[in-house]
Amino acid sequence: MRAEILSVGTELLLGQITDTNAVFLSRDLAARGIDVMHRVTVGDNMGRAVEAFRTALGRADVVVAIGGLGPTEDDITKEAASEACGVALVNDPESESTLRAFFERRGIAFHEGNLKQALKPEHGVNLKNPNGTAPGCVFDLGDRAVICLPGPPNELIPMWTDEAVPWLSARGYTPAEVLRSRTLRFVGIGESLLEPKVKDLLACRNPTVAPYAKTGEVHLRISAKAPDEKTAMDLIAGKEAQIRERAGEWLYGIDDETLEMVTVRLCIAGGLKIATAESCTGGLIASRITDVPGSSETFVEGLVSYANEAKTDLLGVPAGLIERHGAVSEDVALAMAEGARKRAGADIAVADTGIAGPGGGTPDKPVGLVWIAVSTAKGARAERNLFAGSRETVKLRASQSALALLRKTALEEF
Repeated sequence: MRAEILSVGTELLLGQITDTNAVFLSRDLAARGIDVMHRVTVGDNMGRAVEAFRTALGRADVVVAIGGLGPTEDDITKEAASEACGVALVNDPESESTLRAFFERRGIAFHEGNLKQALKPEHGVNLKNPNGTAPGCVFDLGDRAVICLPGPPNELIPMWTDEAVPWLSARGYTPAEVLRSRTLRFVGIGESLLEPKVKDLLACRNPTVAPYAKTGEVHLRISAKAPDEKTAMDLIAGKEAQIRERAGEWLYGIDDETLEMVTVRLCIAGGLKIATAESCTGGLIASRITDVPGSSETFVEGLVSYANEAKTDLLGVPAGLIERHGAVSEDVALAMAEGARKRAGADIAVADTGIAGPGGGTPDKPVGLVWIAVSTAKGARAERNLFAGSRETVKLRASQSALALLRKTALEEF
């Protein structure tokens, strides 16, 4: 079963809003075993919208259109679908009654132009919208279908789940197979190094394995199709076991687990108290840690010691050390981590000092150089990193590496 998602709206083409609806529908359709083959965005232009619908109908069993169901002239989705499908629009008395009652309850004058929203396909149905004025609709073409949904997510999502999906299921559009996925998250290894370890697995057809490079980490998504969920998950588990055997050293989380979630959970389980001392990341490490619910059980203190004087006054970094080696150095990073741990009475502390850019670099200490150190009662160690990208990217990558080092140290030493 093939599907195409057609998003209608000039504001999408201009980048004024992000199309989260298409993301939701792609995930939901895939989970139901319906393959999304294309996602297309078209502006509020009748000719181009009709052409987009016709193209979609030529290559998909189900076309799901988003937006453009309002009462104004630039709301053209239903009319464009009507022309492309060759199916007339007729008034739907039930939708009209619901629409008039909606305005009456709110004490708003009803304008006859709103009746445009009450039209339905001559061959098809309207979909109820309890959260807005615009009903959706289905053009029933026998072997194909066009489903039109409103743009606001709080209207689209319940309409899709409660109205459109049951319609598809009743007419056999929902395949017997299910598609399930699991994402494995890796840190401390780049895509170019991870991929060769699993290269033969990437050629598998079911389940499939696909790599995705993210900022500071790499994901492998395992997807399986099967007659039922248990069989699909068993297929995924078998492939996951192979990947863990080859690259488990760098695997930190599954699906929506973030590095900060996993790290906080690990430290709570070990009864560890942690502290941070940040320079170039400006508090980003502490922010990510405290984004995790329950982090107060493990996080003691976070300091942003941006200026050299703050490193000396708050963390006890000797001024002479900074003069000899510079603020961005292994020695200073180590001293910052030691100072943070002792000041907070923590079991483990992580610190960073670096040059986020875009200026401030030298041949010896280029932009993107970040020293990250961790301290425990057993000692301290530091890692040299050279990150590429914008100032924001360097800070994000540095926070990612700091959390990875914090997690690794907690696993190894406690």
